[in-house]
Amino acid sequence: MKLLADVHISPRTAEFLRSLGHDVVRVPEVLPASAPDEVIIQHARQHEQVIVTQDLDFSALVALSGAARPSILSLRLASSRIEHVNEILQRVLAGLEPILCGGAIVSVEDHRIRIRDLPIRF
Repeated sequence: MKLLADVHISPRTAEFLRSLGHDVVRVPEVLPASAPDEVIIQHARQHEQVIVTQDLDFSALVALSGAARPSILSLRLASSRIEHVNEILQRVLAGLEPILCGGAIVSVEDHRIRIRDLPIRF
């Protein structure tokens, strides 16, 4: 699965995900760190990447656009400690891959996962 890690995702987490076999690029590696969310979304859509973020704006922008891509993996964790984030991602990512590849907004909390298929219908 191809992932685009937002600027708030640690380079150590990106490297950890690569060690698990994921194709991970961080936003600052391909776009200016100050790139607007809309530009990041367009980049992810063009490159068939799932956005991994801790920023709720991405979910709202994709939902309101009516688009079926890109998928968003939104981390809503109690702690942003790298070890905690990595442990949660290792535990849930493989099981979420088919859902994310199909187009979804997935919110991962410490003890719960919420899934909304894309496009969101209002």
